[in-house]
Amino acid sequence: MSPISKIHDAVIVGGGPAGTATALNLLQAGLKPVLIEKESFPRYHIGESLTGECGACLRRLGMEEKLVAEKNPVKWGVTVWGANGKNQFWVPVAERTEEGKIRETWTWQVRRSRFDQLLLDTAIERGLDYRLGEAKEPIVQDGVVKGLRYVTPKGNAESLDARLVIDASGQGTFLANKGVTSPKIRGRYDRQLAVFSQINGATRDPGDAADNTLIFYQRKHHWSWFIPLDSEAVSVGVVVPSDYFSRQKKSKQQFLRDELKTLNPQLAWRIPDTPFVEEVRGASNYSYHVDTFTGKGFLCVGDSHRFIDPIFSFGLFFAVKEAEISSRWILRYLDGKLNGAHNPFQDYQEYVDRAQDIIQTLMDCFWGFPLAFLRLVHAPATWDQMIDMFAGRLYGDVPQQSTVLQAMRKLLAEHGQESPHEAAVIA
Repeated sequence: MSPISKIHDAVIVGGGPAGTATALNLLQAGLKPVLIEKESFPRYHIGESLTGECGACLRRLGMEEKLVAEKNPVKWGVTVWGANGKNQFWVPVAERTEEGKIRETWTWQVRRSRFDQLLLDTAIERGLDYRLGEAKEPIVQDGVVKGLRYVTPKGNAESLDARLVIDASGQGTFLANKGVTSPKIRGRYDRQLAVFSQINGATRDPGDAADNTLIFYQRKHHWSWFIPLDSEAVSVGVVVPSDYFSRQKKSKQQFLRDELKTLNPQLAWRIPDTPFVEEVRGASNYSYHVDTFTGKGFLCVGDSHRFIDPIFSFGLFFAVKEAEISSRWILRYLDGKLNGAHNPFQDYQEYVDRAQDIIQTLMDCFWGFPLAFLRLVHAPATWDQMIDMFAGRLYGDVPQQSTVLQAMRKLLAEHGQESPHEAAVIA
């Protein structure tokens, strides 16, 4: 007789922040998920800045003490410099009090190689069933995902039966690539290229502002970031249209060096004439959306279903926040409270996508109408609502009804940009 396979409650694909934060939330609720990750950690990754709400999620997971012990830089906000370094606006890290008032707080900048390892190690310490291997295909029976097959580093094929498969594979988009979800759709910013590295000895702002994020704007879709990672290193990167990079006919290293010196005067004087301390890397075609990313036996979290634009560090936020939100639906599903629905996670899908739509609107307005955007940031009547958006307070009906969101959507609609998504399928 063949042995009876164990049916796991949940199998998570991907050991980045979306996967490990999902695991930590489920472990906190008393479950023991299985997590499959194909890469050995630590690994290099960008997306090093936490929004205020991202920091709050990590605190709820009991990570504050560890993040403080790691001596991660403290982020109080973001300064955005306009073209030619002549204008700027400030976005503080702020929370809402119980009385609904805006109050200054702080969050962290993180070196992702260490941060991702820390989340994974913490999940393992708390009971995560971690398996190094590459997910190959979901197990689907009668339209229901029942588990997955993966290959170990030694080449052994293994199967895992599960009541639920959670895709947290990031831009690897495991379930979309396997045809389980709807196809990937090109986002508005898919023709962009990011070139990035790290440098020591860059000049920072003085005092408490030393570890804040700096963003430097040159023109539409052409900007740079400056994110302190520790007392010496700063993450630096440039985002440009892909065809602009192609016309330069330079290596990534030379291109990044030249752009850091010419993109914005407020950036140029901060960059020393010293070598990069990390390999210069590039990433392109990173903006996409998956319309239907939940169904019977599966759901997606974070970048595995959508990535909009990296400029205000929302990618890591959505990974950690959707991990927290999805756990509520997952627990109800595993308790048998959602099983009768055609798509048991339809409400989750709509809930998180509406929040991401807010950021799509924010980005479309920022790039399309920078002067109007600047007025909204500075106007006393809309300032607190803008701060809520930048922090990540995007969920539920109240953010959808904000006057500043409606004003931005009206402006975009008047110029033919009513839909948050585009319809070009990524092959």
